[in-house]
Amino acid sequence: MIDRRLQVLRMVAACGTVTGAAEALHYTPSAVSQQLRSLSRDLGVELVVQDGRRIRLTPAARVLVERSDDLFSAWEEVRGDVGAADTGGVGTLRLCGFSTAASSLLPQVALAVRAVRPRSRVRIIEADPEECFDLLLADEADVAVVVATAAVPASTDPRFEQHHLLEDPLDLLVATTHRLAGAESVHLGDLAQETWIMDRPGRPYHQLLQAACVAAGFSPAAAHVATEWDTGAALVAAGLGVSLVPRLAHLPADHAVVRIPLRGAPAPSRHILTGVRRGSSRQPLIALALAELAARARAR
Repeated sequence: MIDRRLQVLRMVAACGTVTGAAEALHYTPSAVSQQLRSLSRDLGVELVVQDGRRIRLTPAARVLVERSDDLFSAWEEVRGDVGAADTGGVGTLRLCGFSTAASSLLPQVALAVRAVRPRSRVRIIEADPEECFDLLLADEADVAVVVATAAVPASTDPRFEQHHLLEDPLDLLVATTHRLAGAESVHLGDLAQETWIMDRPGRPYHQLLQAACVAAGFSPAAAHVATEWDTGAALVAAGLGVSLVPRLAHLPADHAVVRIPLRGAPAPSRHILTGVRRGSSRQPLIALALAELAARARAR
């Protein structure tokens, strides 16, 4: 087993604060500080220094964190080999994903895994993409399904393995009484005069819609702000504006709205990725979940 104190140091490096690391690991801040002091004492080097109200990793600590990436990856591979040799079929799989994935993909994956490995336990955690990678790093989750955004780690991050899963196109959402309600498809550039239901500025969905509209030649006029798909659908159904909604998103059946595919370029979509800890993809339950996710992506 790898010294747990290394995991604590990695989380401090990832989160930037003792408090953030403590929250991710379900420790108290004092327990995290104690673990760092203990590791520093055993290694005979300073690992953190105070920098105002924050702490800063020393050069020695950064070397330790960098070298530990390969150590943790090798341990994940060992776990995979041990799991492959176990014929009992017992284990726990923890899946995490953003709201759309947690509702439209992960339940089916959980059922498929349990059908193959009925003695296993499967847990689903809904979390934002950035939080999903914190869960992976803290060993609180095994497989993440996320939207590619600027907030997630780079594809070259040595702590994780990331792979493209599917494209999730955005459809136009209008009220059943809207002039375009009967259209088979529509070009985004034809919607310049519409008022829009949008997410809050700075959030990934807002940025995606804004960028797509600008590329189509206009800046969208935001009439209302909604962070949940069902809230946005309710506003659209009331005739208060139009919106873009991911094809994976499930909307309440009682809303009087129509989805219309976008045609031409640019036709915005969300890039959906899978993420696991580097070296863990051969672990039986994780491999099974990844295979099931890939099969469902191909079927769409």
